[in-house]
Amino acid sequence: MENIYLIIVVALFALAISDLIVGVSNDAVNFLNSAIGSKAANFKIIILIAALGVFVGATFSSGMMEIARKGIFHPNMFYFSEIMIIFFAVMVTDVILLDRFNSYGLPTSTTVSIVFELLGASVAIALVKVMSSGVGEVSDYINSSKALGIIFGILLSVFVAFFAGAIIQWISRLIFSFKFTKSIKYYGSVWGGFAITAITYFILIKGIKGSSFSDYELGSGLSITEWVKENTLLLLIFTFIAWTIIMQLFTWIFKLNIPKFIVFVGTFALAMAFAGNDLVNFIGVPLAGYESFKIFIADPGADPNAFMMAGLAGKVQTPVYFLLIAGLIMVVTLYFSKKARRVIKTSVDLSRQSEGEERFGSSQFSKSVVRGAISFNNRLKSVVPNAVLNKIDQQFDSMRAEELAIPLEERPAFDMIRASINLVVAGILISIGTSLKLPLSTTYVTFMVAMGTSLADRAWGRESAVFRITGVISVILGWFFTAFAAFTAAFSVALIIHWGGFIAILAFIGIGIYFIMRTLIVSKKEKVTEEKEIDINDKEQLNLLDIFHSNSRIISESFSIVNEIVGVTFNGLETEDIKVLKKARKKVKAFTARSKELKDNIQVVVRKLDNESINSAHFYSQSLDFLREIARSASFMVDPSLAHVDNNHKPVGELQMIDIHQLHNSLNDFLSDAETIVRESDFEKLEQLLAKELVIIKDIDGYTKAQIKRLTKPKSGKRNAKLFLDIMGESKTLLLHSVSLIKAQRDLAIDAKMCKPKD
Repeated sequence: MENIYLIIVVALFALAISDLIVGVSNDAVNFLNSAIGSKAANFKIIILIAALGVFVGATFSSGMMEIARKGIFHPNMFYFSEIMIIFFAVMVTDVILLDRFNSYGLPTSTTVSIVFELLGASVAIALVKVMSSGVGEVSDYINSSKALGIIFGILLSVFVAFFAGAIIQWISRLIFSFKFTKSIKYYGSVWGGFAITAITYFILIKGIKGSSFSDYELGSGLSITEWVKENTLLLLIFTFIAWTIIMQLFTWIFKLNIPKFIVFVGTFALAMAFAGNDLVNFIGVPLAGYESFKIFIADPGADPNAFMMAGLAGKVQTPVYFLLIAGLIMVVTLYFSKKARRVIKTSVDLSRQSEGEERFGSSQFSKSVVRGAISFNNRLKSVVPNAVLNKIDQQFDSMRAEELAIPLEERPAFDMIRASINLVVAGILISIGTSLKLPLSTTYVTFMVAMGTSLADRAWGRESAVFRITGVISVILGWFFTAFAAFTAAFSVALIIHWGGFIAILAFIGIGIYFIMRTLIVSKKEKVTEEKEIDINDKEQLNLLDIFHSNSRIISESFSIVNEIVGVTFNGLETEDIKVLKKARKKVKAFTARSKELKDNIQVVVRKLDNESINSAHFYSQSLDFLREIARSASFMVDPSLAHVDNNHKPVGELQMIDIHQLHNSLNDFLSDAETIVRESDFEKLEQLLAKELVIIKDIDGYTKAQIKRLTKPKSGKRNAKLFLDIMGESKTLLLHSVSLIKAQRDLAIDAKMCKPKD
């Protein structure tokens, strides 16, 4: 019997390693956003500083491990077998959820998922116990006050982080403005002293209570925690004075860049706070399972279905070597993970000072918020004296920013004043949560602080506010969905394991292995795809050659997609298969959305062009216009076909289908040649393609005339005749715009010196 539970313990640790790797790669790197967004140093140096913070912070997380053991439920109310089911269900669910959320690109939080998974699994087992015995209530088994405190703390942190970031950033910007080099020389050291003292207080003084060495006795007989508590005020005073003097001296002697130094210290501190607070999300449950197993085997002959887990409710010291191993895995993952370089894009994009491609659309809520904010701002301006408003506007004028003197390709998303505020405020808030043993979400806190500081910095201008508010709301809604999904999934998995026994456990171990392997394979494929693609949005400065290569890829892929859409549509129409036609509609919608996104983003691309390339940008604009027209033609072929079949109208006639088959063969040949011409930049073959176009158009005219003659017959169907004529008309339009698109790309190639002009 013990072997079964030993297998579960081993599985728990295996799943924990996967959780560590995936979790650190995906959302734990949020503490890198500020340093990378401000370009404080190159990526490797930032990673090295963060890795050191993670490794040190791991030793501060011992006290947080109690959350998994007794923070959500009362372990003394469960048998050993039931406790192991809860822990196993939580880890399996966590692996599956991480994989699903990553696959669909949905925002998630490991803190929220682990808390609600524990809650869901324990409620499921408690419900079974109550229903089988008829004794007590589910609330007797759940640590309701602690669970509600944790949930409330997580929700409260979202609002506190946003407003704390906004207020502190507004005050800081009012003091230093965007042109802060001069003011930093005078009182930057005092500001830095406050910042680092705050970090020291909350991370070292408050956080030390949960560390693995907090009970170590000093020569005076006091433990480290007791000594720190007695001397807190003196430590803060000396820390502030020491750091202020040190930074002022280093500024005079070594020209120390104080904001950059604070960014480095803040990155270390936030990474340290992350490890101290979030490590429980990854190894807290496996360690609780391991401790449960140790307690159980210490009583030989005990029945797992009758052995109460009262021992788990007591204070259990987490072995330091477990924390160090976990910290080492996190550090290695952080340094080598390619995905870590990509996950910071959302928060950097939503908080950047400049305009650019917006990753989210607008919503009615965001529009209402922006209108309300504009109205409130206008009322405020009518009350505040003009002299005060002018002074504030001067301090918040981003056109005075010193970063504007930096070449465009080297310019950061935001300056180091904002980066340092992001790090200091987020580090303090997470450390407060750690000291109170509340597992605040690092993702929530860092993201909301960044949103608050960007709002205060007027980064959300009228050109981008609605999109960025929609983005923030989308992320927050994703967090709520995480909670619901985690609770429901863990609840279901725990019930299945309870009813299925050892067979269900083996099945879920297999499922866990499958999802771990799937995550690794998908990640590898994404990496290969990303390396192949040329994304001009990722570059800070562009030339005509960049535009040409990017456009070649986009256009050639578009011809391939349209060819597939046409084939799927004609096949679905012939077989009257609604599923096939819905697949075509899904493809054409994605293609239309992509073409619209490219056109909407043209201003951002053009602004990045160098002076020599700007005169040829109209060819790029023309190509995007033609691409949108092609998407519209494809849509006008798919939608009527789907509606025709969906409404159960008379099927397309035999003679009509023969013409459609011939048209499909011709279009397939034409679009394949068009794709090859653009992909290989072989525009000498354009004449041959034009000849094919004329032949196909002549055929389409013939098919149209034949159909009009068929309309005179009494048995001719009205609706399928209209559909047929619509398809012929849109096919002709598709051909014309396709040729125009290739010509625009050819003209772009001539200017980019990728081909010779036509004689």
